[in-house]
Amino acid sequence: MRVMVAVKRVVDYAVKIRLTPDKTNVELKNVKMSMNPFCENALEEAVRLKEKKIASEIVAVSIGPKQAQETLRSALAMGADRAILITTDMRTDNEIQPLTIAKILQKTAQEVKPDLILMGKQSIDGDNCLTGPMLGGLLGWPQGTFASKIEVDWANKTIEVERETDSGTQVLSMVLTRTYL
Repeated sequence: MRVMVAVKRVVDYAVKIRLTPDKTNVELKNVKMSMNPFCENALEEAVRLKEKKIASEIVAVSIGPKQAQETLRSALAMGADRAILITTDMRTDNEIQPLTIAKILQKTAQEVKPDLILMGKQSIDGDNCLTGPMLGGLLGWPQGTFASKIEVDWANKTIEVERETDSGTQVLSMVLTRTYL
């Protein structure tokens, strides 16, 4: 099973952010950047699937400036088998909208042909939580958003997702034809 994991480069969670002089944006010059913590969780889950011999390949994908290579190197060090960088000079925290990111990931998924796509529930910069559900909708794949635990039964082509909701947890069972989490 091939797993595609979207990983985003963001200002490190421990950094105190500063505004640009015109106060219209977050200053990114000379600021420590790292992998979005929620994307890191998704990648760790993909690695767990590989350790269980359920996943055969992990493909990390990032959209951003050439410096996002650092994020992809971290993904490779964590256990991804290959990495794809889609470069842009536009800021992914506010210049490129989530729907555009979802469409780029859709095209990438059509080329990579993953059986499962894992994404963090949201990024800590935009905090939108929109890209993943939009991607699932664009692909027409079943979605298990806000997953806290997943169990894959590759032999029966099913996946069980425990997800967090406002009222507790919910368990979804889905056919694993192609699934977004």
